[in-house]
Amino acid sequence: MGQVTVRVNGYQHTIGCKDGEEGHVLDLIQQIEEKVRLIRAMGGQFSESRMLLHVALLLADEAGDLRTELQRARAGIAPAIPAAPQPDPMLAERLARIAERIEGLAQTLDRT
Repeated sequence: MGQVTVRVNGYQHTIGCKDGEEGHVLDLIQQIEEKVRLIRAMGGQFSESRMLLHVALLLADEAGDLRTELQRARAGIAPAIPAAPQPDPMLAERLARIAERIEGLAQTLDRT
């Protein structure tokens, strides 16, 4: 039986796993650590158990979204992806005017 020693939220843990699954466990721990960093970035002080509860909720929410998308895919329903915004037909013209202004400013600065 394999074992992996990991650090989650600053605390060290030894995790048992099947031989050969150590890399997979490390990948999972990396996902958990990403959620810990996300929650920390939100601010506030959390106990270890409360932090891990929030991590579990985020992961469960993602898993729920994936299950819903899988059911939609199996049913042949298009994914619930928001429609891409339509390009602004005036964008090229606006960008050209901005580029001209920048070039004019750069020439002015070169002269000084």
